[in-house]
Amino acid sequence: MQNRCAVPNCTSGKFEPQPLFRFPYDQERSKKWVEKCQRQDLADKSPDQLFKYYRLCGKHFETSSILRDAQSTVLKDDAVPTIFDVPSQPQNGQVKRGKEATKDDKMESKGRKKIKKSQAETATEDVQAPPEEDGVKEYLKSLFEVLALLGEQNIPPTGPSENKQDGLGSSSFQALLEYRMNSGDEVLKSKFDENKECCSSAQLNQMIEVFEKCIHSKLVEEVKQNGFFSLLTDDLVQISGEWYLPVFLRYVDQANCQQERFFGLLSFEGDGETLAEKLLSELTDKWGLDMEQCRGQAHSCSGIHLGKIKTFAAKLMEKYPMAVLALRSTYTLNVSLANSMALSGVQLVMSTLKKIQLFFSQSSVLQLELEHAISVFYADKEEKAKELKTICQTNWIRRHDAFEVAMEILEALLLCVDSVHDNEDMRWNDQVTHNALEISKALADFEFVMALVVLKNITTLTRAFGENVQGKAADAYFAATSLKAVLHSLKEVSDNIDVYNEFWNDEAINLATAMEIPVTVPRAFLRKHQSEPGAIQPESYYKEHLSVPVVNHVIKELNELFSEDHLKALRCLSLIPAVIEQHKSTEPEEESIQVYKNDIPNAGTLSAELHCWWVKYSKKGKGETFPSNLQETLQLADVKFFPNMLAVLRLIGILPTLALEDSSDVAYKRFQMYMENTPERFKSKSLALLNVNYDVGYDLDAVVEVYMKTYPDRAEAS
Repeated sequence: MQNRCAVPNCTSGKFEPQPLFRFPYDQERSKKWVEKCQRQDLADKSPDQLFKYYRLCGKHFETSSILRDAQSTVLKDDAVPTIFDVPSQPQNGQVKRGKEATKDDKMESKGRKKIKKSQAETATEDVQAPPEEDGVKEYLKSLFEVLALLGEQNIPPTGPSENKQDGLGSSSFQALLEYRMNSGDEVLKSKFDENKECCSSAQLNQMIEVFEKCIHSKLVEEVKQNGFFSLLTDDLVQISGEWYLPVFLRYVDQANCQQERFFGLLSFEGDGETLAEKLLSELTDKWGLDMEQCRGQAHSCSGIHLGKIKTFAAKLMEKYPMAVLALRSTYTLNVSLANSMALSGVQLVMSTLKKIQLFFSQSSVLQLELEHAISVFYADKEEKAKELKTICQTNWIRRHDAFEVAMEILEALLLCVDSVHDNEDMRWNDQVTHNALEISKALADFEFVMALVVLKNITTLTRAFGENVQGKAADAYFAATSLKAVLHSLKEVSDNIDVYNEFWNDEAINLATAMEIPVTVPRAFLRKHQSEPGAIQPESYYKEHLSVPVVNHVIKELNELFSEDHLKALRCLSLIPAVIEQHKSTEPEEESIQVYKNDIPNAGTLSAELHCWWVKYSKKGKGETFPSNLQETLQLADVKFFPNMLAVLRLIGILPTLALEDSSDVAYKRFQMYMENTPERFKSKSLALLNVNYDVGYDLDAVVEVYMKTYPDRAEAS
């Protein structure tokens, strides 16, 4: 989807922000839009493609065609673009705007053009840029064009430098510049002939820094234009030996579509309150975000940094109480709960599962080895074997039932990695056999087996709730009312932990016996407490250090992640027409919607508007279909006539718990691809921002202006 105007050479956003409007679904109107904006390349595209991927900005529509209120800006249903700076040329049946416009419209347009022409002439008389400055701008623009292209394709512009003090070389960047010179770029060629280089490493680093600054500015402008947002963070990443926190923002745009943007990487050096304050300062002072507009937060950190993230989340909630803590939809609930446990056995399970996924995903031959091992263990259960093989071909460690799947394939896994490590037929290289040995050691550790058994049994109680809350709208609405039952089940386990721990211990011992794994207490614990082997019984150890902490953590985490405000927000999904139709005997609860009472345009009319909304969708006509999800509801033609409902639906749209449509979830996927596909030595926080946000719609002329103001000496030298 484009986040810029489809009209050629449109300067929308360059001088003033403009709302963007989707092409209409209606075939005739869509055709008119294409004719008006003079894009022959769009003529062959279907209305559906145009609706999904192309936009026109507000400057091309008459003021009377645009409806504005405190929460949104929408077009009238019959709006057609008529205002263009470049005169229309009749092509393929196109008609000039003058033939359709009224007399008043013509006078207004004519007057506007006269004013623009007068302003342009005055500006030309007052400020005449010297030829030298124009040459510098063209030269810098060529450099930034090359940098933008490399960033979009995730080609590192720099290479290892022979001179360590010089920082980075410029292999890819220099090669592309030379290609452009050979292709006729006279500006670059004259610069090279003058200085025998087009761009030094120092200048390249400055350009990357300016590009990052401009993209941030554009992203902040985009978020401000659309109002409320949620803050999301992901697992920490390491770049050049330092830890960084990936930050994403979710919002609903002017076309009422859910969007998520990668905002960059924050340095994660420091501890406790100091680090939390520093992170907030970066968000507000450096990035320019208005955190008063933040209505949700979600974090996915695990391992040793978990405590720091929790401190940051608490500080954010303390300063901005409306930034409700929530679950992030990119991770299933059960996996999130396990990742947030700072217990050695649980972390051993999670790190081993990641190694297993990576190990078998690197080669289809290894995947076949695992499938063969599954066939051996399920020789008399062909359907079960087929099901497990299919599951193992996916990213199964992120599933809601990940721990159940791990239990079912555990023996086959151990058989497979042991066979690869033995390497009797010399099929595998040393690195593969070494990785297989590391996985085998973890699987053959009783602490791993016991932790997996406990996780499997505990997360069975939360699985259905997690599937619902991260599922379809009707399921998420139901989940918001079922949390108490889940907590009640967990409390029952906690109150009778001795009995449950005995069952879990027996299950783990039986599995370990079948796999010929000795039942032991972790050696690290024995060394730490200088205990003799056999002095501490495994059952009592794992009860105290695994079973009890896991149950208590899950209860505590569920209460934190699903506060009353969060549950009320989820219950606002009762506004979706298909949910209303399903529960037509019950009108949506106004009490839940009151969680947003300070964010809606007219709280005084909420009750009446809510009733009208319910009446409209509580009865479905013959052959009529109602929107079944949030995105479809936001696209309803008449939603603009219910300003409070629209405001609430937009606010639900930024909830981190609710999964985005595939077309809106590209930022997270792009970031993951950048981290996976970029060699360690080429990773850069600035280039990551450029690569993930290559479609942000920045103006290269504006980027050049910022560079010249930031580094005037460098610009003059150019």
